Amino acid sequence: MNVEEIRSEQHFSDVISSNNEVLIDFWAPWCGPCKAMTPIFEQVADEQVSRVKAVKINIDDMPALAQKYGIRSIPSLVLLKDKLVASEHVGAAPKLDVLNWLNEH
Repeated sequence: MNVEEIRSEQHFSDVISSNNEVLIDFWAPWCGPCKAMTPIFEQVADEQVSRVKAVKINIDDMPALAQKYGIRSIPSLVLLKDKLVASEHVGAAPKLDVLNWLNEH
């Protein structure tokens, strides 16, 4: 599996500093749609491993990061390019939709 769980703001800073494109899954363990998205996110991460670094951020554990990126609804996928938000995808979606969204950016 090519998904890394972010455990601290320093860890997150290290990840975005060392990767040009980072795909973030903002989620929470109590969120049903987030649980449904987990296998889809993992498949996308595996298929796009040569392009993006995929990470998960639990909004309950890392509320400051969720606030920094303006996360108001989960699941939310955020694509960072050179540390800047390139695009955001809110809500659960089929794998094909996620891949199409990612390929548009």
